[in-house]
Amino acid sequence: MEMKRPEHVILTSHSNHVYRETTPIHWGAKTAKERGPIIATHSEHRNAIGTHAGSYTVYRALSVASGQFPRNHRPDLANTTATVELGPYDSWFDNNIVSLDPWGARITESYDDLLKQNYNIQPSIAVTSAHLQIPEISKSIEEGKIKVDGKVVVQKNDIKVTKAAIEPVWYLPGIAKRLELEEGVLRKILFQETGGMFPELVTRPDLKVLLPPIGSTTAYIFGNPEDLANPEVELTCRVHDECNGSDVFGSDICTCRPYLMHGIEEAVKTAQKGGVGLIVYFRKEGRALGEVTKYLVYNARKRQEGGDSASTYFYRTECVAGVQDARFQELMPDALLWLGIKKIHNLMSMSDMKYNAITRSGIEVVNRVDIPQHLVPLDAQVEIEAKKAAGYYTSGDVKDGETLDNVKGRNLHD
Repeated sequence: MEMKRPEHVILTSHSNHVYRETTPIHWGAKTAKERGPIIATHSEHRNAIGTHAGSYTVYRALSVASGQFPRNHRPDLANTTATVELGPYDSWFDNNIVSLDPWGARITESYDDLLKQNYNIQPSIAVTSAHLQIPEISKSIEEGKIKVDGKVVVQKNDIKVTKAAIEPVWYLPGIAKRLELEEGVLRKILFQETGGMFPELVTRPDLKVLLPPIGSTTAYIFGNPEDLANPEVELTCRVHDECNGSDVFGSDICTCRPYLMHGIEEAVKTAQKGGVGLIVYFRKEGRALGEVTKYLVYNARKRQEGGDSASTYFYRTECVAGVQDARFQELMPDALLWLGIKKIHNLMSMSDMKYNAITRSGIEVVNRVDIPQHLVPLDAQVEIEAKKAAGYYTSGDVKDGETLDNVKGRNLHD
């Protein structure tokens, strides 16, 4: 493909320079039409900061720069609509949701007239169906813990699911309110901490929506998706933050994959009993500190005087990262609210941060379920005992003092 010389760059720093007819957004409105579309594409109608695909934006830019990707490409959205219809629910309105676009999966249905007028509007949510093949679940089936029922679990031990990919779409006034900040302060800090990536944050106060360059969220639904919004139907849910080392590669220094697999197994069992199961998977690697920082912390923990100990678990993280945990779960419940959830009967999480964020959002939690002790890897005893001592939910004993200090991890080179 021949690469044309790029056009002159027109800065968007001043509202009287470009985008003079910005398409209005009325966040929290009762209908998609009234709310208006989110347009984060190359367009004169653009009304948002940032662009679609989160961190993958940079790869798209490289493809455009190398001439492999046409800059003016518009996706053909024929036959891409959601496999199940979710919502609208009352939780979509009145700014209850501020970190995703609740209408993001309904672009062709909601804005067909604008698409025909050549508005470049793209979905920020996609919903499809799939089969999962998971070794731990297959083992549970072989052991008789889960049955092949032909509905939730089918032949070849496949698990049938509905899954939704959700891009972050931030309504900045709502984000600021959720974090108890002034919007101007939030915009300034976002501008500074992203290296000035989005000057519109500080120069275009009329643009209220940001598509940040971060990872997306995926929801896996076991059973009837419509039942998620029915508080009378039992719901088993795990809200899980990404851990590539454990989730994908089986690293034994943490409980992430074992807890995730336990959550999936319980979600399947609940769905087979007539309830519904849900796993929401957030891309917040290393407590949102990133994998490089996480590995630095691993080294610091293992090399410190006295070795890796539960009593210094959080301290070593803070020494390296400056904070124990950067996930700040205040935005997490939005994915649950998008699904219309009012009650979680079984929350597969020990995290008080997650529990508090969920209940503050108005969702009732009936039972909290910790990870069974026999699923905790030997080297992850440090993590789990440190978390329990720090106030994470547990149905078991909590260690302190010398007993906590005596919980040791492997040496670095063992």
